[in-house]
Amino acid sequence: MNEKRRNTDVPESEKLTQFDIFKSNYDINWRHVPVILGVPMLALLGALTTELTRPTLIWSIIFYFLTGFGITAGYHRLWCHRTFVASLPLQVFLLVCATASIQGSVIWWCTGHRLHHRYTDTSKDPYSVHRGLLWSHIGWLLVIEHDLPKGEVDVSDLTKDPLLIWQDKEFDWFSPVCALLLPTVVAGLGWGDWRGGFVYAAVVRLVFVHHATFSVNSIAHYLGDRPYDNKSAGDSTITALATLGEGNHCFHHAYPTDYRNGIRWYQYDPTKWIIALYGALGIATDLNTFNDNEIQKGMIQTSQRRLDDWNETINWGRSLRDLPVIDMDDFRASAKAGRPLILISGIIYDVTDWVAKHPGGKKIIKSAIGKDATAMFNGGVYNHSRVARNLLDNMRVGIVRGGMEVQIFSKQDVLIKGETTTIVEVAECTGDTTTGKGTGFTR
Repeated sequence: MNEKRRNTDVPESEKLTQFDIFKSNYDINWRHVPVILGVPMLALLGALTTELTRPTLIWSIIFYFLTGFGITAGYHRLWCHRTFVASLPLQVFLLVCATASIQGSVIWWCTGHRLHHRYTDTSKDPYSVHRGLLWSHIGWLLVIEHDLPKGEVDVSDLTKDPLLIWQDKEFDWFSPVCALLLPTVVAGLGWGDWRGGFVYAAVVRLVFVHHATFSVNSIAHYLGDRPYDNKSAGDSTITALATLGEGNHCFHHAYPTDYRNGIRWYQYDPTKWIIALYGALGIATDLNTFNDNEIQKGMIQTSQRRLDDWNETINWGRSLRDLPVIDMDDFRASAKAGRPLILISGIIYDVTDWVAKHPGGKKIIKSAIGKDATAMFNGGVYNHSRVARNLLDNMRVGIVRGGMEVQIFSKQDVLIKGETTTIVEVAECTGDTTTGKGTGFTR
């Protein structure tokens, strides 16, 4: 079941909406516009005018997965979150594959993503979904907002890495070589399809890789269940299929240093599988996972919070702490005067609206008026269900002092909006709110 996205945990001053772009001081990011908007147009034109051969189709799919895993396993899970340790050859391989996706350098990409994790759903989140799906998908890439609050994250582990420093410095020429020249040359030298290699394995493939990655920022924060946290990231099979496993995103935001996103065997997460393969081959080590006990703690806490929120919307009847404490004689006098009051486990109930509806008939419930019906209610006549006890919650009007079945009274536990307490404790903390013997009840 999809759950409505929550924005309640974010301070008002930190919230932004999709309309804030019209209020801010911004410039067009001309460095990104040709890649984000121009490449899809070129891909469409090329696909309409270029034949797609079977070898090129197969190569395009293979290269899509290679470059996609370069982002998900390399940029995301290796360098950004350090979920495993890669050998130098594997690092070079993943770097080439990821660079072929033209999504900026590792240092640039990870800086933005770490900001996203630290400031999720706030104004300092570079691609907060609360600004709209279009903003979180591509809008944040197309403009530079000068008034946007700036967050801070530590990327010193990346800026000290010689390989990543080189890629960041040489990205402008290295990325088109990896993204456009490499797949074209393979198709051209391999089976003579230079044009098809450029159109499909390079340009069309690049569009698919881009929007698969962008979907993690947008759709993965819109669709899905949220069993681990109440923020916007969700677990969605649909998104996982589109993003090589990154759609199990609620888990990832809750446990970002786990190399898995889909922790169950049946959850689609090919990035997890490829990292596990790297581990089996000995080119990746220290694959980090969270202890299952800790994961279940998070699930329980999230479920409890939602139950608490739900609980607040339910009318549980007047709180025991707010009920007047009266003497047994006053209870009996009020019942004798015509008010249909029943005593059960020390609590007095007004059953005016229930006499005619009682499943056991009027005779039984009338026979208990003005009496201690604890034994009758708890099995003497019928052992009532929790539904019956819940119905009684809305009928309680007081607590009696003295004259009840003391043992049952002192041991009876009562659930008040998630709190378990004994009636004796409630009576002690409430005190006598009447003015004295003989005052009885007020409606």
